[in-house]
Amino acid sequence: MSDELEIDDHTVEISHREKLFFPDEGLTKGDLVDYYRRIAEVMLPHLKGRPISMQRFPDGITGEGFYQKEAPDYFPDWIQQVDVLVEGEGEKQPQVIVDGAATLVYLANQACITPHTWLSRAGRLDQPDKLIFDLDPPGDDFNVVREAAYALHNMLEEIRLVSYVMTTGSRGLHVVLPLKSGAGFDNVRDFAHEIAAALAAREPEKWTVEVRKAKRDGRLFLDTMRNAYAQTSVPPYAVRALPAAPVATPIEWDELSDHKLNSQTYSMMNIFRRLGQKSDPWIDIYDKAVSLDHAWERFATWSENRG
Repeated sequence: MSDELEIDDHTVEISHREKLFFPDEGLTKGDLVDYYRRIAEVMLPHLKGRPISMQRFPDGITGEGFYQKEAPDYFPDWIQQVDVLVEGEGEKQPQVIVDGAATLVYLANQACITPHTWLSRAGRLDQPDKLIFDLDPPGDDFNVVREAAYALHNMLEEIRLVSYVMTTGSRGLHVVLPLKSGAGFDNVRDFAHEIAAALAAREPEKWTVEVRKAKRDGRLFLDTMRNAYAQTSVPPYAVRALPAAPVATPIEWDELSDHKLNSQTYSMMNIFRRLGQKSDPWIDIYDKAVSLDHAWERFATWSENRG
């Protein structure tokens, strides 16, 4: 069975609404479609202009899933795409850009549970407009992530840089710096690594920038590796393909002090209750964007003052 939705002057056909996508919660493909239609207004500003990688689960989260970067030929013409250079191959491939609610709903009908976004936008694909520190616990203790995130936030404040935090809906947190476009990925990643290394040096028994797991000795890895061309991250309000349908959720820094909060606190079932009480904490994130040159200057001044 199928039905049709009229969204932004586009007709989106929805098939197999009844198919279970999250069996333990009884959530169906239709529930996922309805979620993305309802969340679109608050989610779209975080998606627009960014190529995505589609994480698809045709039979729900208990079935086999896969990532799909290239837009299939059968996608309708009204879905925006951008040609992306495939590194190492010298060729380009079309990738979807989610520019409206109709596209978001269409992707949900294609069993895309999570659209993962680039850190840059069409027109400036080689110039990221955000920098991400990816913090996952080495074990199951979320408090370790909480402590690292606060320490990172406080250090960035010392450097006079504004940071934002988001639960990933999986295991950890993303700490994000909004950037003015202009710098390339290599420079952004180098800066992120310098910040992470400076933090790790403060308490090397807790935190590390060691890429090799065998060398981490149970310490939390301050991961800056997402800051690279064609790498993706989970965007705000995306559903994760995990039991209980958790949702990546921007939070205020003071909310992180609530020890009941963890990476999966918010889900398809309760996110709208939250949004009914509190607006999106990232709604003005790019009003605080800084150029990477200025960020380097502030970091250099901070380092010099520390002697």
